[in-house]
Amino acid sequence: MKIAILGTRGVPNYYGGFEQFAQHLSEYLVNKGHEVIVYNSHTHPYQKDEWNGVKIIHCKNPEDKIGPAGQFIYDLNCIIDSRKRDADIILQLGYASSAIWKILLPKKSIVITNMDGLEWKRSKFPKIIKFYIKFAEWLTVKYSQYLISDSIGIQSYLQNKYSIDSKYIPYGANLVNKCNKDDLQQFSLEAYNYNLIISRMEPENNIEIILQGFVNSESDKKMVVVGNTKNKYGEYVKSIFSDERIVYLGYIFETDKLNVLRSYSHLYFHGHSVGGTNPSLLEAMSSKSLICAHNNKFNKAILGDDAFYFNYNKCITSIINRVEIAQRKEFIANNLLKIKDNYSWEKILLDYESFMQSCLQK
Repeated sequence: MKIAILGTRGVPNYYGGFEQFAQHLSEYLVNKGHEVIVYNSHTHPYQKDEWNGVKIIHCKNPEDKIGPAGQFIYDLNCIIDSRKRDADIILQLGYASSAIWKILLPKKSIVITNMDGLEWKRSKFPKIIKFYIKFAEWLTVKYSQYLISDSIGIQSYLQNKYSIDSKYIPYGANLVNKCNKDDLQQFSLEAYNYNLIISRMEPENNIEIILQGFVNSESDKKMVVVGNTKNKYGEYVKSIFSDERIVYLGYIFETDKLNVLRSYSHLYFHGHSVGGTNPSLLEAMSSKSLICAHNNKFNKAILGDDAFYFNYNKCITSIINRVEIAQRKEFIANNLLKIKDNYSWEKILLDYESFMQSCLQK
């Protein structure tokens, strides 16, 4: 197959979830003998035209000059270029800034779209943006031949809302090898003597609820927050939660550092409430974290009974004060089995390849 991947800032991954996925998938497909094109922003740190056998197309992305609106222009540039590449499959990751251009996608290519999460539910967006995203969702359903849902919750939503089937393929993760606890010294932390949040600084990730619950507890452990606190919401969070037990480490990109922090945390708090199979949740599971997650259908579909759940800050306080060693061992062991059986990258990437082949045969 000849496959073009659109909708990310590019590979290799320097950014986040979809970029990490595109890196894994494109490399896997090339190794299986397929021809793969990935579209990169012209501002991407990697400027070569090929990466590990993957062809890179650099497209103009004015996001650095005009802000988020630049994503629409970048997606338009990628879609226009895709019209001359004669790809069998176009895999579109996400839809918010590309949906209005979908009518321009090449007619001879099969368009498959990963629907991501319920973006219109994000509390950071004003009503007009939420209205647009719902419209973009409708356009995507209309102009994609096939849809992929990365969670059962998203799959059910699409069926109920649009009476349309989508293929369920979650995100992936690899089991993390044992980390060296001495690496915690760079953060002035001691193993299992701190709780952890790794998150974008956004309201729907329930950071305020988690921190308020922690502040109200009698814990003598630290609360480590990893995420960009230089944006508006991050600065707000820092201003209202100045407890000396809270440590703000800022944004950390390096996977090895994040794995060390996850592996030796006392409790890992996952506050995401919007979206499907969140990559950071799978990475916490694969790092042997004991997880306390926001109580919603997306998180529960992944974790089942093997986590603590919260709705309010009082739940957080109660959980922090009653964690038991027996629960730690059981929850972690069961979550590692889930990664191995359901969410390994080997399985996920094979599912993507098989699904694309079946779409092409149809």
